[in-house]
Amino acid sequence: MAIGGNAQTGPVAFTTTNWSVVLEAQGESPEADAALEKLCRTYWRPLYGFVRRQGRKPEEAQDLTQAFFALLLKRRDLNAVRKEKGRLRSYLLSSLKHFLADEWRHAMTVKRGKGQWFIPLEELREHERVDVERSDSLTAEQIYERRWAFTVLEQVMARLRDEYRSAGNLRFFEQMKKMLMDESDRPSQAEIANEFDMTENAVKQAFYRFRQRYQTLLREEISHTVAMPGDIEDELRHLIAVVRA
Repeated sequence: MAIGGNAQTGPVAFTTTNWSVVLEAQGESPEADAALEKLCRTYWRPLYGFVRRQGRKPEEAQDLTQAFFALLLKRRDLNAVRKEKGRLRSYLLSSLKHFLADEWRHAMTVKRGKGQWFIPLEELREHERVDVERSDSLTAEQIYERRWAFTVLEQVMARLRDEYRSAGNLRFFEQMKKMLMDESDRPSQAEIANEFDMTENAVKQAFYRFRQRYQTLLREEISHTVAMPGDIEDELRHLIAVVRA
């Protein structure tokens, strides 16, 4: 997989989880509520995967993950993140471990069918079989790390897709994506040039811009998951290592 990405269009509005906003959300505010809610939606599956690897059945893992996020939203106790060097990835996993150790007191805070589910359960079930098959040889921490990494990459690609869609270039985006991801049906530069009435050199330059924009968005997305700008590069290197492992 290529980890790299300036699209032909300018950026469009896209709501993302800004960890600095969450860290500052010690009180009530619409911005904090929005950031926390998106945090839950984004990290539901990575944390659910960790819980499943503890030997929990799907229904129990769903309840526990939901209860964990409900408790996080209720308490807004984010001071402990400093102990994890201000990194969202580390903070959430550490918090979940503490929650599971204390689950007898908190696990049933949210019962099935009550409260708000942060991701559609149909989506969870759709991935459940494949996830289990692919993760047989991985530890709970490795499953969490991989799902975290691919969740970040999926968000980056979604942002890039929205930029191209807003300019009416969705088909061109799909072809660029195939080249970036080195997919099996990856088209040649000549084929893309013929399809879009471009020269091969123009396609080459467009792909270069695509990669650069992808890389820019990836760094931006990572920046939203750390408290200090100086942590961006370390977290980016960690993500790449997880993906390549």
